[in-house]
Amino acid sequence: QVQLVESGGGSVQSGGSLRLSCTASGVNFYCMGWFRQAPGKEREGVGAVNIVGNTRYADSAKGRFTISRDNTRSTLYLQMNSLKPEDTAMYSCAAAEPTGTFCLLSPDEYNYWGNGTQVTVSS
Repeated sequence: QVQLVESGGGSVQSGGSLRLSCTASGVNFYCMGWFRQAPGKEREGVGAVNIVGNTRYADSAKGRFTISRDNTRSTLYLQMNSLKPEDTAMYSCAAAEPTGTFCLLSPDEYNYWGNGTQVTVSS
């Protein structure tokens, strides 16, 4: 059974940094991504990375967040810098074996999900 387990969330002040981790159960998926959902809002993609390290980011994450993966540890990371209060959300990692070459930021493209880790940014 595939399991994705996130860690690294917490509470920080505006301008601070956090590093999220997501460990898959010994499986390396072609696409892995980070998504977030704030109260009352739809889930949105933050960043995605394919198995060879090609990345894609939401506009809100560009220049501040870095997604990476360590295939030897089946682990996905999200380094978040210059955090803003609007980044407050539940962050989840997800994995997929897509039919195409590119890893998309649409939640519908992902088959496996972790339970999430809360990130709270105060002003």
